[in-house]
Amino acid sequence: MSTHILLIADGRSPTAQSWITNIQALGYSVSLVSTFPCNPPEGIRHFSILPIAFSQLSSSAQAGLAAPDGQPKSTPARRLIRHFAPVLQPLRYLLGPLTVARFARPYQALVSRIKPDLVHALRIPFEGMLGSYTPKGIPFIAATWGNDLTLHASASPLMRTFTQRCLVCADGFAADTQRDVRLARNWGLPADVPTLVVPGSGGLDLNAIFAAPSLDPDAFGLPASGVFVVNPRGMRPKSVHQDVFFAAIPAVLARYPEVHFICPNLAGIRQAETWVSQYGIQSNTHLLPKLSQPQLWSLLKTARVFVSPSSHDGTPNSLLEAMSCGCFPIAGDIESLREWIENGINGLLVDPRSPTQLAEALCQALEDQTLRQKATEHNLALVRQRASQEATHPQISNFYEKLLGDDPTSRRAPRAL
Repeated sequence: MSTHILLIADGRSPTAQSWITNIQALGYSVSLVSTFPCNPPEGIRHFSILPIAFSQLSSSAQAGLAAPDGQPKSTPARRLIRHFAPVLQPLRYLLGPLTVARFARPYQALVSRIKPDLVHALRIPFEGMLGSYTPKGIPFIAATWGNDLTLHASASPLMRTFTQRCLVCADGFAADTQRDVRLARNWGLPADVPTLVVPGSGGLDLNAIFAAPSLDPDAFGLPASGVFVVNPRGMRPKSVHQDVFFAAIPAVLARYPEVHFICPNLAGIRQAETWVSQYGIQSNTHLLPKLSQPQLWSLLKTARVFVSPSSHDGTPNSLLEAMSCGCFPIAGDIESLREWIENGINGLLVDPRSPTQLAEALCQALEDQTLRQKATEHNLALVRQRASQEATHPQISNFYEKLLGDDPTSRRAPRAL
């Protein structure tokens, strides 16, 4: 019988779904504890939902449960929750860790029933916090995802306590940046705990990306001709500075009126609509709904520039996908992204809080065809070397097998409630 891995993750997330697919391809049997309501992914051995940290009240929780026509459900309650989302996030920071402790016993009972060989939590808040209660004798892997340690960990006293507990209890640690390995050691990850650094999705299927069909602009209400700039990061308060992105657009359009700014994941977002109206950029800005992966890849292959003005980030999958599609990246000048982008060589890095710098970088990227062409070749080679499934699968397998081969009977920290 194949090795049985229990993942704790947001089952709605494309990143989690990709990780599931990647480790299934390696021959592992996978069970999932989803911390948000969702439908079970294909091929899952066991599936449960534990809605920790008030996830059932999330503005997008019900979107994880498809309606009969396959579209996300839209209800008055969901719209009301989305409206008050900025208020709910601080509440999760203050009280969310306490719900983790409340769900610890049901989680332990579940683990005892399905008997996984290994538990892997795909981010620290709040999945890794729950995973820290894994019963003694089962290896537990904590992972960071994006801004777990740079933003969320210090958001409240309980977030700090439970983040530290998670890392002290971990038998292995996975991250999508070298930065997070360094930070995790500072937060209490023991020096002898093995680590893995691969993209959070587990690796890109480049063949699938290359096979994505050509973009049909009519399907998205986009112009048949023009220059496309894509920002697919959605609303991520305190992390991705979309206010800066929209503020930079008028200066770009003053020089390049043919440019169109394409924004998946922002359709129906009132704040984004307000910015578009405020800057008078309705004709050149397109707020799209969430796209499927093939649709996003098609858009990235057509677009000239990818933009991510983030100040807290790991390695965004959309960045790697853009690089593999030949879409020139402009991103925030932060440590994690400097692991992928060398400013002026294969992308541009800017102060993510400066509309002026972002506008200047956009104009430079649109003007300099030679820079974009050199970056295209460089970035595809970089993704193949470090982020493709061919590169990541052996690393993941070796990491899992190392932990499965270790003696898990002695733990570094107690896991009692």
